[in-house]
Amino acid sequence: MPLISIITAAHARSATYLPETAKAIEAVKLPEGWDLEWVVQEDGADPKLRGFFASIPYAEYDAAGRQLGIALTRNLALTRASGVLLQALDQDDILLPEIFTTLIPHFTERGIHWAIGQADDLLPDGTRKPYPSPIPFGLKRPGEVNEFAEADGGNWPIHGAALMLRTATFRALGGWTGIPYDDELATFAALSQICEGYYDEAITWLYRHHPDQIHRTNGARQLSAAGRRIALQRAVAVQATGMTFSSEPAGAFVNERPVHVGEITKDTTLGA
Repeated sequence: MPLISIITAAHARSATYLPETAKAIEAVKLPEGWDLEWVVQEDGADPKLRGFFASIPYAEYDAAGRQLGIALTRNLALTRASGVLLQALDQDDILLPEIFTTLIPHFTERGIHWAIGQADDLLPDGTRKPYPSPIPFGLKRPGEVNEFAEADGGNWPIHGAALMLRTATFRALGGWTGIPYDDELATFAALSQICEGYYDEAITWLYRHHPDQIHRTNGARQLSAAGRRIALQRAVAVQATGMTFSSEPAGAFVNERPVHVGEITKDTTLGA
């Protein structure tokens, strides 16, 4: 049975909206024959969310017990994902019920490697605000989205917080980019530079706005220009490698093969 892995980096101090996020996942519909797992990695030196996820049968929870930051935390979750497709999801955002029945078929019908639907902004009072897309919907050729972003001062028309991706492709590109801010943007820039994707006009998720978001802090604003510059630089670099991925439709989906490792065998003692 093909599997889609939802990947979430969680943090107890900012988990106010996590119950709503979990309730929304419970309500999502899947194409016939598909299953899902929710792979959660908690960041922070004092993890507190294990009990919350223990009652969710399809949740795969773990915590490193140290502060690593969102990019490294997401990548630790990625090591435990088994699905042929990944669904990125922040702990405060909302997936709408039709997201998987809308987006997964695009991977069967087309040789794409990423897909995303349109989002409404979810405001603090619970109301939804439409966000008009500055680019057309539909099939996106490699490099198309980045061309728009560069012409618009390094502002992307597609938000990477709810991307659906081919797991193998994403791993080949190194997962989430290990930078302190805009890690999902730098990843998306590299992916969309060399792979076709699909931008669906259906509203498939809600992007929550609230006062505690990291991007509202002075530190995040200071790092934003560097993060967006890295994203454009990475797009140029990955194209220069000549890396390509198949543009043929997937046909039968095959889940990721489990990889097991043992203890380190090299002797690292300091004795003579």
